[in-house]
Amino acid sequence: MEELLKLLSQSGFAHMDWGNWVMYGLSAMLVFLAVKKEFEPLLLIPIAFGIVIANFPLAGLGSYGDGIIALIYEGGIKTELLPPLVFLGVGVLTDFRPLLGRPFTFLLGAAAQLGILVAALAAAYLFGFTSSEAASIGIIGGADGPTTIFLTSQLAPHLLGPVALCAYSYMALVPIIQPPIIRLLTTKRERMIDMPQARPVSRTAVLLFPLSTGAVASLAVPSSAPLIGMLMFGNLIRESGVTERLRKTAGGALIDTVTIFLGVAVGATMEAGRFLTEQTLMIFLLGAVAFVFSTAGGVAFAKLMNLFLPEKKKINPCIGAAGVSAVPMAARVVQKFVSESTGGQVNPLMAAMGPNVAGVIGSAVAAGVFLSLLR
Repeated sequence: MEELLKLLSQSGFAHMDWGNWVMYGLSAMLVFLAVKKEFEPLLLIPIAFGIVIANFPLAGLGSYGDGIIALIYEGGIKTELLPPLVFLGVGVLTDFRPLLGRPFTFLLGAAAQLGILVAALAAAYLFGFTSSEAASIGIIGGADGPTTIFLTSQLAPHLLGPVALCAYSYMALVPIIQPPIIRLLTTKRERMIDMPQARPVSRTAVLLFPLSTGAVASLAVPSSAPLIGMLMFGNLIRESGVTERLRKTAGGALIDTVTIFLGVAVGATMEAGRFLTEQTLMIFLLGAVAFVFSTAGGVAFAKLMNLFLPEKKKINPCIGAAGVSAVPMAARVVQKFVSESTGGQVNPLMAAMGPNVAGVIGSAVAAGVFLSLLR
């Protein structure tokens, strides 16, 4: 009996506390959103699993320790390896033709990064975070999980868990967050604007775009090169037409494998003692502010552009909301909202894809600027 009591006293059951149960509940909620609502399942399920194993007392399965998950964290996230590999896969899966067919949507993608600036300033001047912490929180407004992880792991690694979870959670909730904001900022007449078909894009332009954009962005903001460079490399693999095996690997097995490691390692940073703090609540509040202002920034800038455009060339301001880089979810949300608002008469999916993919570039450049200024 004594040996049995000793074994029980050394088990995880004897060391469970309320924090562990709260984290299990959070994990269950993420699984529910992934399975029942199909909100970003490829991301939320690995994160949920990481949260669970990190909160097994005495198991040593957190990212901050000596276990196998810590090896993934140290070798994949702390070394900045995994996020750029995700961008390689994203580049393979991204078609930049909608952006090239409507180059002005670059501006909408840039305007939709407004939330990054607003949230970062609020975090620094209203909530008392340091400059590095504020930048890591602000980047949530870019709606790009790998970029958020890339920046936070360098500037504020102690906030990686709540910041990454906030980013991915709000990305998953884009279909809920964005429509009310778009409805508030646009009129029925504006939603009825049917944009003409984009101009054809030549093969030469498609091939030159990743080369020129990667070079310009990397030279202008060198700190963004790991993300932008890999994004454009992936896109060159896609568009070259002669690297089919590489395209299938980078856009399939590789990005899936990296997503598993990235999600589990990020989830495993969320040990109850580190995650359940007042700071976490403030981060989630600021994350909501970032998403609201990013969505509003894209829509408002589109409305501003319409003031200077002739009647036949006006753009549907709703597509500005797709400037957050949740690809392709934000563009689909805009398409669904506008189509339902107009009885199916206006379907701006392809037009919305322009600012959507531009947002990926914009958030990566914003992260590079923060790194250049603060690292």
